Amino acid sequence: MFIGESQVSFLEDMMWEQGYLDAAQMSGAFQLLRSNDLIWSRIVRSYLMGERQPMFDLLAWNADTTRMPYRMHSEYLRKLFLANDLAEGRFEVGGRPVALSDIRRHVFAVGTETDHVAPWHSVYKLNLLMDTDVTFLLTNGGHNAGIVSAPGTPGRHYRVATKLEHDRYAGPEAWIRWAIKHEGSWWPEWTSWLSARSGDFVPARVPRQGLKDAPGRYVLQA
Repeated sequence: MFIGESQVSFLEDMMWEQGYLDAAQMSGAFQLLRSNDLIWSRIVRSYLMGERQPMFDLLAWNADTTRMPYRMHSEYLRKLFLANDLAEGRFEVGGRPVALSDIRRHVFAVGTETDHVAPWHSVYKLNLLMDTDVTFLLTNGGHNAGIVSAPGTPGRHYRVATKLEHDRYAGPEAWIRWAIKHEGSWWPEWTSWLSARSGDFVPARVPRQGLKDAPGRYVLQA
């Protein structure tokens, strides 16, 4: 919505001065995409009505932002957004172009119904761009809550179907009409997909002397 030549040039000038895009600036851009939910409704509740939203796990995770390095963010916006180089076979890594059709491994792709950052119709295009088996799953929820959807979370459902390499392409609207709806979290579906393509369990490595077992002191704040 906000990406054009003038906007990218403006961001590049700003990043050139400080070397990065500040986390608050990145967060503000995402909030503007859904200003009714992420800005104005919060202002009404907190400023006008004096209601403070309690902290919960997903809100804390979403607040854990980081800066975007200048060069990485500039190439990301110009090559992947403006020029669409990855989808069209022009994005280079190590001096060679990357073609999505060269990926031969099976793919499990997830879209969310109300994602304001990666609309699911765009994610679904992997079915068209790749020449391998693609399992596409569409779950309800948005950019964050749709993905962080642990089993037992109320009100969750998803649809899933696999396009085999030799199958004809079906558009997203046709897909959503015949893809079967399942109740519950999509995580068990993903776990089953991974298990069918994984080898035997490997014992965890013994940590080096002085290190704690995962997840470590940082996560446990100990």
